[in-house]
Formats: sequence, C-alpha cells, structure tokens
Amino acid sequence: MQDEIYQEPGVNTEDDVKFEELDWVGDEKKDKEKLKKLRDDLKRSQLESRETLTALQRSRADYVNLKREFDEVRDATKTKTVERVVGDFLPILDSFDMAMGNKEVWESVDKNWRVGIEYIHGQFHKTLEDYGIEPIDTVGADFDPNIHEPMETVDTDDASQDHTIAKIIQKGYKMGGKVVRPARVVVWKLK
Repeated sequence: MQDEIYQEPGVNTEDDVKFEELDWVGDEKKDKEKLKKLRDDLKRSQLESRETLTALQRSRADYVNLKREFDEVRDATKTKTVERVVGDFLPILDSFDMAMGNKEVWESVDKNWRVGIEYIHGQFHKTLEDYGIEPIDTVGADFDPNIHEPMETVDTDDASQDHTIAKIIQKGYKMGGKVVRPARVVVWKLK
C-alpha cells in the first residue's frame, strides 16, 4: 500500500504529465554547442537591432530634412506669390496716390465721397502693412541704388543735400528687406 498514490476520482494524471529522464551529469559537448548557438543568435539579433536602429535614425533624419526643405519651398512660394500679387496691385495704389496728390481737385470733390475713398486707400495701406510690405518714400534720405531708381538729377549748391532724395516720383516698396519695386526718385547733385 505504500506504493499507492492518491488519485482523485475522474482525473487521469498519466496523460497530463510527461516524464523526461535527465542525465544529471549532462553532455558537456551538447551544452557547449547550445551555448555557442545561443551566443551566435544573440550576436545576430544585436546586429539586426543595431541595423534597424540605424535605419530608423536615418529615416527620421531624412524626414526632418525633407520637412525642412518642404517648409522652405512653401515659404519661398508664399513670398513669391505675395510679391507678384502686390506687384499687380501697386499700379492701382499709384493711381490712388496720384488722384489724392492733386490737393486742389481732391478738396473740390464731394466730402462724403472723398472720405470713403480715403478710407479705402487706408485699408489698402493697412493690408500691405499686414503682409510686411513697407513703402520706400523718404525725401531727404541718402540715395541707395539698391532701393532707389534715379529718374533725374537736380543741381544743388548745398553740400549736405548731395546724393540725397529730392523728390519721389513713384513710391517703391519692400518686403522683409527685399525690394518688391524700387522707388523712382529725383536725386540732388552737387554742382
């Protein structure tokens, strides 16, 4: 009765449990081969992991560079578009300036109509300002060939006026330091 093992009724333990005979001394050659195989697998996995990480890092860097290039192209396109649109509207603004520049005629126009036109003119300038468009229209400033286009020179005896702007014929405009249209000017010239 000593060899008997208690078995719960309805449970078959022989099917659930598999017995494996172990060689406690072990096969040293088999163990070394298994260990070598595991090390090789580990090295291969580490190499694959490094290659995958490197590829991921390159992909991220490529994405960042591509995004930056895309942003630069988008910004340049936006700037060019604004410059073209502004360039198309500048003659209209010049017409406003000429109409409003003749004070006698301008003052003789119906006051309500004149105030409305001045309001539209102001809106036009405000919109240009909102887009970073600045007028180049300073009389008395030093002549700068980068932003001024000389149309005429006028002689002067005053040395302090030499190479300064005597008159603005047509306003120029710049956007972010870049000239959209140079100002057409009359320049003082020392005799």
